[in-house]
Amino acid sequence: MQIDDALLAKLEKLSFLKVADDKREEIVNQLSEIVSFVDNLSELDTNGVDANFSMGDASIFTREDTPSCDTKINDSIINNAPQNGDHFFIVPKIIE
Repeated sequence: MQIDDALLAKLEKLSFLKVADDKREEIVNQLSEIVSFVDNLSELDTNGVDANFSMGDASIFTREDTPSCDTKINDSIINNAPQNGDHFFIVPKIIE
């Protein structure tokens, strides 16, 4: 995949970011390097490799998924909101 100014403009639009004119060439070069690295990975032969293969010897630690509710955390988050009520954020209406 070739990274050019047109693709960078499309990425800017999709990501809602603006790249300064003096940084455009640098960003295009960096994105090109990233894409070429990923292309190298696609050349690896992974046939016969177990999908659960891991480089480490230790097994993956999993914890019990138990639901819990600490109301102190909820209250501290809600209290940071500009407006709140009944343990909900109050935001301006955006859909009419």
